[in-house]
Amino acid sequence: MKKKILVIEDEEDIANLVKLVLETEDFEVQTVLDPLSAVETVKRYQPDAILLDLAMPRLNGWEIFKLVRNDPDIPQVPIAILTAKAQALDEMVGLHVMKADAYITKPFGKQELIDKTHELFRKKT
Repeated sequence: MKKKILVIEDEEDIANLVKLVLETEDFEVQTVLDPLSAVETVKRYQPDAILLDLAMPRLNGWEIFKLVRNDPDIPQVPIAILTAKAQALDEMVGLHVMKADAYITKPFGKQELIDKTHELFRKKT
C-alpha cells in the first residue's frame, strides 16, 4: 500500500513540483493550497506524513503544526517543515524546539526532497 503524503503549501507551483517528485517514488500525494483548510484535510485524508510550508497567509505553518500536534482526533504523524527559512537558527528552532521530524529548505534538490521524505518513515518505525 502506498504511503500517503499531504503537502500543505500555498504556492501552487511548489506544491505541484513536490507532488510530481514524490509520486515518482510511489507515494500517494495530496496538496492543500489554502492553509485555513489544512487541519480539516489532515483529519479527512489521514496522511502517513505531512510536508508543511511555514510562510503562508492567514494561518502560518507553525500555527498549523501546533493545531495538528495538539488535536486528539489526529494521530501523530511525522511532519517535515518545507521552508525558505534557511538560517541555522531557524532549523534549530524547527527541529529542536518545535520538534519537527525533518527540515527541508527551499530551494531544494529533487534527491534531497526524496531522501528527507523517506527519512520520515524510517524515524516513524
